[in-house]
Amino acid sequence: MTAIPPAARRDRWTWILGALAAITAANALWMLASPQTWYHELPANVPATGAYNEHFVRDIGCAFAVMAFALGWAALRPAVRPPLLVVATLFLVAHAALHVFDSARGYLPAGHWHHDVAGVYVPAVAAVTLAVLILRPSRRAA
Repeated sequence: MTAIPPAARRDRWTWILGALAAITAANALWMLASPQTWYHELPANVPATGAYNEHFVRDIGCAFAVMAFALGWAALRPAVRPPLLVVATLFLVAHAALHVFDSARGYLPAGHWHHDVAGVYVPAVAAVTLAVLILRPSRRAA
């Protein structure tokens, strides 16, 4: 791998995207290394979403690992940020939309939405906000 371009070292988005990549990678590693602990200990009431399935938790852990990789790559390579950020944002928005859908149809218990605020809805809103800020035409032209 080549060295980080000097411009990327000075870019504030490098640090923001890098931090998000690290947090996402930590969640992915937890899901992959200890799926049962993640399922029961994550403060998001995951058991309310259905019975424990080790394989399924690890499948989702793989999705989070890929997203962490995309965010890390976007942090280090400003030239490829747009498509990588769009993919990560689409995953987070789709994940949040699924939670809204499942809450609206009664699949999740009434009031479960408050468990999802920090881990599902805030990341989706933050990703959309970052995407708008990073991808706006005046930002890309600079």
